[in-house]
Amino acid sequence: MSELRITTDKAAIDIALVHRFLSETSTWSRGVPLATVQRSIEHSLCFSGFVGADQVAFARVISDHATFANLVDVFVLPEHRGRGYSKALMQAVMGFPALQGLRRFTLATGDAHGLYEGFGFTAPLRPQSLMERYFPNLYTSQG
Repeated sequence: MSELRITTDKAAIDIALVHRFLSETSTWSRGVPLATVQRSIEHSLCFSGFVGADQVAFARVISDHATFANLVDVFVLPEHRGRGYSKALMQAVMGFPALQGLRRFTLATGDAHGLYEGFGFTAPLRPQSLMERYFPNLYTSQG
């Protein structure tokens, strides 16, 4: 297994790759415009995983760095899965100094519950207290 190098340096992000994955491959951001991805990166704490010079993984955290964080846009490119990179990426996220001592850390996942449970994530204690505005087809319905 090649070593995964993880950085939070936004200048290192292969924005074209992140946009391509999110807009074409992901199940949660299909059709997302490049400008939206760029703006989301600008206003988030980003973790990029590299093997050699190639970016193969990404995660983004939206946080006030004091009380709350939301983990989004986590992926490992399909051809690099099964090598422990998602766990290494999550270790970097969960160990990041500015994300320690938060009262609430959230995420949404359709199929990676086992990965996130390994890092202490559970179903909401009081789901009846959570609300959302959610537009799952926002990017594809704008045509």
